[in-house]
Amino acid sequence: MGVERPVAPWIRTRLRAAPGAAVALALLVTASVCLAASFPRAVDRYEDAGLRRAVADATASRTSVQVSAPPPKLGATQGEREAGLRPAALREQYEGILDVVERPLAADPAQSTYGVRTTKPLEAAEKWLPRPSGLPAQMVLAAHEGLAEHARLRAGRLPRTDGTVTAAAPELEAAVTTETAERLRIKVGSVIHVPAVERAPLAVRITGIVAPRDHEGAYWATQPVLRTPSLRQLPTQGPEPSTYWLGALLLAPEAAPALLGTPGAPARYWQLAPAASALAANDLSRLAGAIAALESGPGLLKVRAFTDPVADVSTELDDVLTSYAELRSGIRPLVAVAAFGSATVAVVVLLMAGGLAADRRRSELALLRARGVSLRGLTARLFAETAVVAIPAAALGLGAALLAVPYGRLSYAAWTAAAVALLACGMLPVRAWITHRAVRVHGAREDLASVRPSRRRTVVELTLLVLASAAVFALRSRGTSGGSAGVADSGDPADLNASASASGDQLVALAPVLIGVIAALVLVRLYPLPLRRLARPAGRLRGAVGHLSLARAGRTSVSTVLPLLALLTALTTAAFGGSVLAGITDARDRAALLSLGADARVETMGALPAALPAQLRSAPGVREATTLSIGYEAKPEAGVETVPLAGVEPDGYARLAQRTHLGAFPAGALKAGTATGAGGSTAEGGSTGTGGSTGAGGATAGDGADESALPALASPTVADRFGTRPFPVRLEDRSTISVRITVVRELTPAVSGTEFLVVDRARLAAVPARPTALLLTGDHLDAGALRKAAGTAADVRLRSDERAQYVDSPLQSGAEHVYTVAVAAGSGYAVLALLLALIRAAPERAALLARLRTMGLTRSQGRRLLVLEALPQALLAAVGGALTGWAAVRLLAPGVDLTAVALATPGGAPPPGTAALHADPASLLLPALAVLLVATGIAAAQAWWTGRRGSVRELRAGDAR
Repeated sequence: MGVERPVAPWIRTRLRAAPGAAVALALLVTASVCLAASFPRAVDRYEDAGLRRAVADATASRTSVQVSAPPPKLGATQGEREAGLRPAALREQYEGILDVVERPLAADPAQSTYGVRTTKPLEAAEKWLPRPSGLPAQMVLAAHEGLAEHARLRAGRLPRTDGTVTAAAPELEAAVTTETAERLRIKVGSVIHVPAVERAPLAVRITGIVAPRDHEGAYWATQPVLRTPSLRQLPTQGPEPSTYWLGALLLAPEAAPALLGTPGAPARYWQLAPAASALAANDLSRLAGAIAALESGPGLLKVRAFTDPVADVSTELDDVLTSYAELRSGIRPLVAVAAFGSATVAVVVLLMAGGLAADRRRSELALLRARGVSLRGLTARLFAETAVVAIPAAALGLGAALLAVPYGRLSYAAWTAAAVALLACGMLPVRAWITHRAVRVHGAREDLASVRPSRRRTVVELTLLVLASAAVFALRSRGTSGGSAGVADSGDPADLNASASASGDQLVALAPVLIGVIAALVLVRLYPLPLRRLARPAGRLRGAVGHLSLARAGRTSVSTVLPLLALLTALTTAAFGGSVLAGITDARDRAALLSLGADARVETMGALPAALPAQLRSAPGVREATTLSIGYEAKPEAGVETVPLAGVEPDGYARLAQRTHLGAFPAGALKAGTATGAGGSTAEGGSTGTGGSTGAGGATAGDGADESALPALASPTVADRFGTRPFPVRLEDRSTISVRITVVRELTPAVSGTEFLVVDRARLAAVPARPTALLLTGDHLDAGALRKAAGTAADVRLRSDERAQYVDSPLQSGAEHVYTVAVAAGSGYAVLALLLALIRAAPERAALLARLRTMGLTRSQGRRLLVLEALPQALLAAVGGALTGWAAVRLLAPGVDLTAVALATPGGAPPPGTAALHADPASLLLPALAVLLVATGIAAAQAWWTGRRGSVRELRAGDAR
């Protein structure tokens, strides 16, 4: 007899009984999985894009792997030496080198090549070639494979050979690039003679002029001389350096053996351009290992085995990777902070969703336990019931993540989605297992007045406090980029990834989250106490609404811990993240201002056109224009060292310095007759010296100071060198002025750098006083109008354009976008946590209002009751979140350096200034106010909705809500 099937299967019955809860769970899991799975793929995308940009921005001569070897050794016969330079032999060795290259390093076949070239330039005897200093031009002869595929023929034809070329060939054909032809005056049909060994000079006839198809591609850029001639300078000491032109003649590959007959020391070469599509940031250590193996490891031995015993492999690609790893190590910890914060809030929300489902079905599950259902069977059924909804929702979320971010590693996204799905499936069974371990019909009260913290909870809270303290200490002492310096200097390929993970370890990244957790636990313990004390005097007031709301708020449920934890964590993360983003913006604005000195800078190499200042002052958006006369070659005391000297109009320049906060000073300090002497010399910040500063000669400014000396503003470096005594300065027009330093400032708008002098322009002679620059201030400057007014004679640079250069790196902009999305997601989860908390308490509040209405409570009083009841918790979360966020920023600021994400570019010169973390008022207050508005708004809406419904349903005995 077969087993009788159940009339109504458990899972189908439960899903049909609560379809709304199932749909809400599916939406929550889908959104969570989509965000969680998108995060690692988004990080992969911007890190890989940043790595490829770093490699692309570095010159091909640095990033290409160059293998070089001399011709076959002298012990070989002449025929064997010539055969070793022919294309077939080089091609075979090229393919062997490609096989030696280890993954993930891969060569780009389209830009890689091989050939033979002279390593010593050969003098060209032709008189018609340019001779800047009377020295003959020199030529590099190169048999570069693949010329037809990488160049367009502009004139003539490509070089070729007739028959077999040997070292004794008297004449060859060659091509030159358009740049070489233009600068060296070479035409089709020109013949250039270069020296040969023990015979007549080798004649090279130009048969074609070619233009590179990809001017910056590795084929041409790895050896720039093949593409572009350069003007070289002899290492001689003299007033006028001797220069000569160095160009290249491109031979047919079959003509390579002829180079053996020249004194140019020919050498074979194979250049491998890295394939950009194969570069991945997560493979940095393996990339560095593959490069190291080629340069000085097993790969080099294999290369030498089938090329030449003295073959050499060189590249600077490892230096580019190290620079990139250093930049990434400063960015990763900041992104990890946002990721951990958002993930913590998301986990709390999932736990709250499980708790809400368990509370909704508390009586049902208690009845099942009372009727004999085992705890294992109950949790298994709940797990299966949740999995039916959560697993398809997780698959849908993973698919949405793959569509939203189509680039990145699939394995990380899949494991992340699986972890979220497992958490979603297990939250209800685990909560039921904890609640219904013992069979009971009625549960005990669970408010803070009756449930006291256990010893286990106290131990957990103390452990979290210790972890938070350790994280804050580690972050303050080591910083978010503590391992960066070691990356550049270690030389160990494994450090490229290890340093980044070490500097951004999980404990440091969890510091803001742990601070929020500690604050939530402390506030949950403390805040009922003042509310209970306030409830007593409130009871003496007229009306029961105030007293009742405070009493209920003081007896809040222990389940308030999770909502408060979510809110405080989200507010702390939002405050910290908003402060980070504000610090990045401020740092970029400050760096752009330090670079230009104002909102716009117009500068020429010589004097500005006479009408230009007036035209620019009338341009749209210009508020004020400050005229400068800058000489960058001023020589104090007629020495060899130069110091930039700026002539300014004191009043206008003082206003500019005050407005830009770049070394503000009193205008009278630069005016003759009103400037203070040694006793009035001021330092940065306005402090006044005592007159004890001495110059190089040991005299102070007060001892017989030259009254004709110009008062000057100087940098601390210049002031330390020359003191406050008068000293002569030789200007670019060879005139001399006497200068006395009266004001010392670290920064000034006219000149960026650590050395400068600023004097009154009216005291300079006519030539040095000619305006050479204008500093413009104003809102919404019109770049087009300024450049149109300035024409081509002046260089116009705007602060907005300068700032845009700092967000050009995919690594920085991508990290900033991911950070913003993570903070926004955390804020969204916080609002959802608040909604879940209010939904959980909704049935109890509805029943309370129904009972109180039977006692005469009006609708307006009911709205006030619910709003006042929700207000203490919302106010606690808002104020606590703002204070916790402020404390997190203040505690962690000394260890957080935003320079990497705000300003630095891999391999580039660091811009002026640094980026420090500071508290942003908007990031602290706006999220807190949003929490207050949402909490009170939901409470008011609940009271309004409950008032529209009748009280009979809420008062029915035994009605499950």
